[in-house]
Order: sequence, then structure tokens, then C-alpha cells
Amino acid sequence: MSYLLDTGFLYGLLNAREQSHKVVRQAAERLDAIPFLPTPVTVELAYLIRRDLGAEALARFMSDLAQPRYALIAPTDADYSRAAAIVLQYADAQIDFVDAVLVAMAERLDIRRILTLDQRHFRLFRPRHCEAFELIP
Repeated sequence: MSYLLDTGFLYGLLNAREQSHKVVRQAAERLDAIPFLPTPVTVELAYLIRRDLGAEALARFMSDLAQPRYALIAPTDADYSRAAAIVLQYADAQIDFVDAVLVAMAERLDIRRILTLDQRHFRLFRPRHCEAFELIP
């Protein structure tokens, strides 16, 4: 079964000073497949890395994108349309762009396991393809 990476999980993995680093690293070590990394996550993550860790860390992350550590995947036109509907459906919860796109992509790809620290939002979602997401860690 596949995994979809969210920003917070990957940020915690890459930033040893982050409070979640140990638990995220342990979860990452137990993965049985290369996780899908949606391209919108890379933009959000690159901003955080540059802001908090500097240019060298950002350059390392960018170089890592060419390695088989992640399977980069881009949203489709249909994913963006579905994400817009998700943002409206959950308007009171203030769902952000990346989270909505991840849900849309998970539905399209039949992915149930999300690597995320955002328990609040991802527990709220009721995806079309399953009863609920399995959130890791």
C-alpha cells in the first residue's frame, strides 16, 4: 500500500531540531514503500527549510529530490478542481491549499495512508474512497 507525504511530516524528518523529529524518523524507518511526494508539498517545505534552516539545507533538500527517496507526483487538473470543492466543503475548518490537494490526490490514487503531523485536519476529512485516512505517525 502507498503513502502520501504531507509537509509537516517531511519537515520534522529533515529538521533534527524539530520536536517531532524522533517520532517522525522512527515512522519513516518503518515504511514499506517509497512515499509519494506531491509537488505542492515541495514548495511549502522549501519555504520552511529556507526560512528556518538556511540556504545549505534548502540546497540539500533540492538535491535529495533527484534521489529515489521520494516519488514526486504532480496534481492533475481534476485534482485541483476536487481540491477547490474540498476547501469549500470544509470552509469552517480553514483547510489550506496543500491539504486539500493531498486529499484530492489520495482519492484519485486510492491512497489511504498519509504521513502527516496534522492530525486535526486529516481526521476531519471524509474522503470519497475510504471511511477515513490512516495517519502516520
